[in-house]
Amino acid sequence: DVQLVESGGGSVQAGGSLRLSCVVSGFTASRYCMGWFRRSPGKNPSGVAFVDSDGSTTYADSVKGRFTISKDSAKNTLYLQMNSLKPEDTAIYYCAAGLPANIWVATDYNYWGQGTQVTV
Repeated sequence: DVQLVESGGGSVQAGGSLRLSCVVSGFTASRYCMGWFRRSPGKNPSGVAFVDSDGSTTYADSVKGRFTISKDSAKNTLYLQMNSLKPEDTAIYYCAAGLPANIWVATDYNYWGQGTQVTV
């Protein structure tokens, strides 16, 4: 079975940091595009950061310079280091994996984690 399991969320003061992890099982994460989406109350999920199978990364403008996405192929794990957190970063964060036609389109991803809450 394919599973994506996020962890690392929590409550932090503005300006603080958190690191989210997403452990993948059932497929080789390095072969897919993987990303982080977030959903704030009453809003649709929005893309935060992505890392493609070739290692290239893409970030939403709102998190550039503050968030860093990375993956550890040996551990089949995706990370999101979040620094200088702001109240507007409060959301449920989801990791996703797939072969999207458009990395920003949530429905293009095949696999999703259960989400982890981040509160700033």
